[in-house]
Amino acid sequence: MERESFESDAVAAVINEKFIAIKLDREERPDIDHIYMTAMQAVELGGGWPLNVFLTPDRQPFFGGTYFPKDRFIATLNHVDKLWKENRKELTADAENLTRALQKHMADRTAPENTEPLARDIQAATARAFMDSFDPVDGGWGKAPKFPQPQVPGLLLLASKLTGDSAMQDQVLLTCRRMAAGGICDHVGGGFARYSVDAQWLVPHFEKMLYDNAQLLDLYLDAGLVSNDAAFMDTARSIARYVQRDMTHKDGGWYSAEDADSEGHEGKFHCWTLEDFRSAAGPDDADWAAPMLGVSANGNFLDHSHPDPLKGLNVLSLSKDAQSLDAAGKARLASVLTKLAAARAKRVRPHLDDKILTSWNGLMLAAMARAGIILNDDSCLAAARKNFAFVRSTLWDPASKTLFHRWRDGGRDTAQLLSAYAFYLHGTVELYQATLDPDVLTFSIQLAEGLIDKFADPKEGGFFTSTASPDLLFRAKDDYDGAEPSGNAMAVSALLRLAAITENAAFRAAADKALHFVKPKLVSSPQGLTLMLKAAAFASREPFRAVIAGDPASPEARQLLAAAHKVYQPFRVILGTSGPVESFALTLQPKDGKATAYVCTGKSCLPPTTDPATVSQSLNAKLP
Repeated sequence: MERESFESDAVAAVINEKFIAIKLDREERPDIDHIYMTAMQAVELGGGWPLNVFLTPDRQPFFGGTYFPKDRFIATLNHVDKLWKENRKELTADAENLTRALQKHMADRTAPENTEPLARDIQAATARAFMDSFDPVDGGWGKAPKFPQPQVPGLLLLASKLTGDSAMQDQVLLTCRRMAAGGICDHVGGGFARYSVDAQWLVPHFEKMLYDNAQLLDLYLDAGLVSNDAAFMDTARSIARYVQRDMTHKDGGWYSAEDADSEGHEGKFHCWTLEDFRSAAGPDDADWAAPMLGVSANGNFLDHSHPDPLKGLNVLSLSKDAQSLDAAGKARLASVLTKLAAARAKRVRPHLDDKILTSWNGLMLAAMARAGIILNDDSCLAAARKNFAFVRSTLWDPASKTLFHRWRDGGRDTAQLLSAYAFYLHGTVELYQATLDPDVLTFSIQLAEGLIDKFADPKEGGFFTSTASPDLLFRAKDDYDGAEPSGNAMAVSALLRLAAITENAAFRAAADKALHFVKPKLVSSPQGLTLMLKAAAFASREPFRAVIAGDPASPEARQLLAAAHKVYQPFRVILGTSGPVESFALTLQPKDGKATAYVCTGKSCLPPTTDPATVSQSLNAKLP
């Protein structure tokens, strides 16, 4: 619609003559987007993007829709203008009634009286429901277009851990393999595109988003941990390298996205004609690598939305032969990809969306910190630490415990969003567990206190998506995971882990109250609340606590810390013995002057150990 309607002079002429146009970046203000999306869904005018809403001067909605072709959009604009001139009182009354109804609906949503706990097997039952829609050939859940949906495989891995059902894990691993081999994965530069237009993960929508790559980095680390397959770790490493190279501000913040288009054509930067491929790789390597990477004279991608599409373009993917190469073959293919990268670097890159969003930076901070410790990659840990320093110095006001959401070219916004606080809290909790830095833990506590103070509903429970403002029609609470996790689910998950590390009762109480508030939706619509289901599973069990006593910077402590991370265990936290940690951890001491690990549940601990393998083995056990 951007190309067809919004860039049309004819459309612009009508809008500018008859309306005041407001363009909202929903990435910067998801709270406003949520309000008007809710309004359109309430009057059955559809949901989705692009969202076009007609408002009164008081910002109250009365009509809208999603995709409008150019001619229909012009007709709609003229029709709405005519109705506004002839029936303004009626339209205004309708808008006021809709607004009041939505406000009442939000105000009437209260915590349930039922205090019964969730069914113990709700995570497994929901995972099995997802399994019914699994594509056994190409992986993924559902039909084309296919989105990675990282929270879905995340739930399946957790349910597999709880039940021992290996079929759940197998679905995740097949999906990860197919995605990593498909064109949705950038085999030249690393990272993943938003989604695939086909069932085979071959032709992507070429836009790359920071939040997608953060969640997929987490997923591929988990896939590598549960399978011991180095290929998954290689994919995780390639995502981290892409972000460090192409998506990082010089001071450490991470940019938001790269567009799909360059020079007016979607995918032009990423795709190859056979001629381009041969020129970059050289004749001999090209003849060998072309079938490995799915390159042909006819191509496999044509942009049907473009009036004059480029012909013969190929999206690179890994054939079955490429996936089964021996060491020498892998080295040769890597050499070819290096040559392609050098050639591609001379092309016009897609537009870089260089705004820095605290929420998405929080997702990547968590994943990058985990990558650093799991992959033994100091560059990832350095990138995570640098990002933390950047956000704390530019987007955080310690006096008021205020975290701002957007930064670009030295300027920041004033919006206060739950997603910024919750996602970045998630990131700092993971950074602490990867470093045991007491300063990071102290910041996490301050951030959690700010989150609760600004967004918690003290009466009913849960968290509002933004702070109160007269400019907003109502305050909402997001529940459902979309391309990004819900702010409420991330807040609950992060607060539960921070409470386990610090023994802070207020953090645990806020998380429990939010879980209770959302319980009816967890029961009625669990497939839409996958991260909240994972948080509920964590809340219902006493987690393992891996306590590393000794200097966390010492080589011995780092080995023990890495061992605690290199096992898939969703029900554990990792902490040191200094700073604001829980009281029992403060009593644990190194043995014989050596860094020592204690694996505990409650006040009970296994015998202390200085052996990394013993730490991993202990954490791989089932919870008591």
